[in-house]
Amino acid sequence: MIWREQTKTLVKFAIVGVANTLVGLCSIYLCKWLLSFGDVLANACGYSLGLALSFFLNRRWTFRHSGPLIPSLLRFLLIFMLAYMSNLATVLALINAIGIDPYYAQAGGILPYTVIFFFGGRFVAFRPYSIRADLR
Repeated sequence: MIWREQTKTLVKFAIVGVANTLVGLCSIYLCKWLLSFGDVLANACGYSLGLALSFFLNRRWTFRHSGPLIPSLLRFLLIFMLAYMSNLATVLALINAIGIDPYYAQAGGILPYTVIFFFGGRFVAFRPYSIRADLR
């Protein structure tokens, strides 16, 4: 029973990841094409929209979190930064220390990012809420 529930949560997390990636990429391309934004600004806009979508879908649908919004948002952003830094460290290590092609290294960075983001989301950002925990 627990295995089935965890698998269901992981599938939802993957669906949200695909959705926020599509929203982010489409936003980047639209910002560049329609608004003539430069690469950095378009990228920032796209990632911001994708990250916002990820937060709201993961909070409500994936992890069904009902705790206070702002603390969960701050924890989510912290987990995102940790996941992103692990992704970047992995990519750079694969390129510089091991000599893997940069395109393959980018793909290799997905694993630590996903693992940290999933478990960080589940047990830190969207941990089960209890009023008693907030009273401490």
